[in-house]
Amino acid sequence: MADTPSRRQPDRLLPKQLADLSEAALEEYQEDRSIWHANIGPIKTPQLEALHEDLWDIVDSNRQDGDKVKGAVAVDAFPGLGKTTAVLNFALKYHRREIRQRGAFTDAGHERWPVCRVGLTSNIGMKDFNRALLEFYAHPGRTSGTSALFVQRALDCVLQCETKLLIIDDLHFLKWQAKNGKEVSNHFKYIANEFPVTLIFIGVELEKRGLYSEIDDSGDITLAQTARRTTPLTLDPFKVNDEQRRQQWRKLLLALEKRIVLSRSFPGMLAEELSDYLFFRTTGHIGSLMTLINRGCQRAVRSGAELLSEDLLDQVKIDAASERARRALEPKFKQHRLTSKTQPTGKLRKEHSKAGAV
Repeated sequence: MADTPSRRQPDRLLPKQLADLSEAALEEYQEDRSIWHANIGPIKTPQLEALHEDLWDIVDSNRQDGDKVKGAVAVDAFPGLGKTTAVLNFALKYHRREIRQRGAFTDAGHERWPVCRVGLTSNIGMKDFNRALLEFYAHPGRTSGTSALFVQRALDCVLQCETKLLIIDDLHFLKWQAKNGKEVSNHFKYIANEFPVTLIFIGVELEKRGLYSEIDDSGDITLAQTARRTTPLTLDPFKVNDEQRRQQWRKLLLALEKRIVLSRSFPGMLAEELSDYLFFRTTGHIGSLMTLINRGCQRAVRSGAELLSEDLLDQVKIDAASERARRALEPKFKQHRLTSKTQPTGKLRKEHSKAGAV
């Protein structure tokens, strides 16, 4: 992810140019577009920029000496808002900055790995977590040993590779009140104390699940330390209930338009023709929006439509939560009680040319 060159956007061919391609050239072009549309993000939204600013503040301030504990971060948001994508995009920037400033190898000659990312599974225990750390580093001792040996090996990897960020994804899988949950929670505190890293947790409804609890059901106050050391951050869905927020939605659609490679696409295809439709289909959740655009582009290419329209997108299925919310939201747009549009159509082309800044 960090070392691969940026993906190149395929050229947008006009319908006649598309028709003139040989069968082999057309198949290759369709494959390039399919991969491109499946990886069209991330988009630099206001929400992503705000989250990154907060993360830079916290990570860059976590340069205390080894005897001092570094503050942790918890990115807590509903599914479909792009929290993992946003954090990994920050991690990518951080990784590249560290390599650029400090070099690809440490002074001792080890590969520099500034970021480690681990995903949790249900009912994970301390040994399982330490093994997952070792899996990230491809440590040869990851298959056998005690829990104490695993954590010591993980610490050696962190120190030798000079890892500074430890990202723990899907934290909501951790059952805080269960035995394993308490064990791993206490292990996080050990890592915060002994590892020279900033912990970044990612999850859903972490407060409700007990991450910030001062005391658990049995009266144990050990969770309080996590609550005091962890800064909660979030990502909000797009809204269209005022002019500023409608403008943000419009800029997002303009930026997406520039990344869509369909031969019959046109300026305003999303920001004008489909603005309201895309909002009530996805309720402003960027994850759902990106899924709808990706699948819509795949169908537009496969069917030969080569553009996105309401009729085409109505045939595309996305997540159940968006489809349920659509039933309540769509009538408000159809009855003109709510709109996502703001700027007059005449300004569209000028905006479209500037959308690359988003």
